[in-house]
Amino acid sequence: MSVYLTIAQINTLVGDIPGNTAKVLASARAAIAQGAVDAVIFPELTLTGYPPEDLLLRPSLGLRIERALNELIAAKLPVALIVGYPRFKQGQLFNMAGVIADGQLVAEYAKQYLPNYQVFDEKRYFTAGDSACVFSLKGVPTALSICEDVWYPEPMAQARAAGAQLMISLNASPYHQRKQLEREAIVAQRARAGGMPVVYANLVGGQDELVFDGGSMVVDASGATQFRAPAFAEGDFTVELNSASGKVAVPAQALAPIPENTAAVYQALVLGMRDYVNKNHFKGVVLGLSGGIDSALTLAMAVDALGADRVEAVMMPFRYTSDLSKNDAADEAARLGVRYSSISIEPMYEAFMASLSDEFAGAKRDTTEENLQARCRGVVLMAISNKKGYLVLTTGNKSEMAVGYSTLYGDMAGGFDALKDVPKTLVFALSRYRNTISPVIPETVITRPPSAELAPDQKDEDSLPPYDILDRILELYVEQDYSAEAIISEGFVREQVERVVRLVDINEYKRRQAPVGIRISQRGFGRDRRYPITSGWKLGD
Repeated sequence: MSVYLTIAQINTLVGDIPGNTAKVLASARAAIAQGAVDAVIFPELTLTGYPPEDLLLRPSLGLRIERALNELIAAKLPVALIVGYPRFKQGQLFNMAGVIADGQLVAEYAKQYLPNYQVFDEKRYFTAGDSACVFSLKGVPTALSICEDVWYPEPMAQARAAGAQLMISLNASPYHQRKQLEREAIVAQRARAGGMPVVYANLVGGQDELVFDGGSMVVDASGATQFRAPAFAEGDFTVELNSASGKVAVPAQALAPIPENTAAVYQALVLGMRDYVNKNHFKGVVLGLSGGIDSALTLAMAVDALGADRVEAVMMPFRYTSDLSKNDAADEAARLGVRYSSISIEPMYEAFMASLSDEFAGAKRDTTEENLQARCRGVVLMAISNKKGYLVLTTGNKSEMAVGYSTLYGDMAGGFDALKDVPKTLVFALSRYRNTISPVIPETVITRPPSAELAPDQKDEDSLPPYDILDRILELYVEQDYSAEAIISEGFVREQVERVVRLVDINEYKRRQAPVGIRISQRGFGRDRRYPITSGWKLGD
């Protein structure tokens, strides 16, 4: 006997319960129109979107969810809907998966393992469930699980003990580098342990700093992946399972390739930017195009995310801006077909300096004058943003954000930083990858030494270690929590390590004021890494 399941790998909008409910019905009706289907499976917390955060504390949450469930029940579709939502039971809120069939809610499962690490804080909101849920899906005893449950053996063991022959897992699993390989390894382990296939439905889309990459899959009882949906793409995917003699078999079906790591990062950044701009209803984006590699990559991603007609680039030259930078910026803007303008900041800088002359009297020139250049540029971009309804894209990378190589209210002024979790060495790799699609970033932008061009003959490495060394130190300290002494024991120069670690620590106040940015690592700045601004913690072991 064949069982046909449609995995609805959808892109939800957090908080839009009516819109997400309509999307569930539209996906289900589209699946029905395509032919035989017995159930349509949706991601974790479909009705609220993920993560809803403190929207879960709103007094009207329960009312809104009940209204949405009643709408799904009243539709009386000729398929089972397996959907995620939060729901109150006896005064406690649970992260639920429900089965709606034959005009009624026939089964519910409460998530048992509530993640409370990295970007997750589900224990703030939810009560954990404690038991399996097994229902009949076209005669097949089928268990439900939700996301984190599949990372632990107990829910599968419970399901097997309850007689399940198939596991359906609803997920909102966010992306970080090489995450799909991790997922498939753990799902294969669970399938083998339970002796049953696992149908894994994952969310897709951007939500603030998180990106959900899809990659929904079906793994057979031996642990082999027999179906994989595309990464970073919304869609409805129907799979066939065969049930006979108390076993469920999964024939080999479409296997979308897992993107190579650099390609996957690029797609994650583009998707995250597109959804942030569109879901927040900005008309377009504007950014400062300096002739450097960070702004060049950000511009290419913006065009890929939104189209050239919604992107504006502004060169804001000063006396230290090289002709090469001006030419490269104009060249890239022309290659990408975006609106491009050049607005000198020299007159505004001189006006500021004139107004501050009494305050600065007798003081030597220092980084104040450099920062003032950056702040003039920030004012220009924010004015364009206000006038046109465009979001300002900042272009700082993770290496710069880590050590404070940025100017508050200057190059940090804006609303979204796609490169916030991208180290400089990866910026170079992503730029070269993008040029394999089409050569939009001039080669000189990639090969020239990085410079902020805020002073004569300035180079980033005048004040920072080489980026290949800096990024490795930062990876150990920021992402892996190595101490300074532990990093030094890995063979790094003590003076460099102590300087970098100190810079990371003292610049927490800047990062707290930085725009939101896309998380691609297992430890991004923001909700993922929370250190005090005021701290007496000393360097050492």
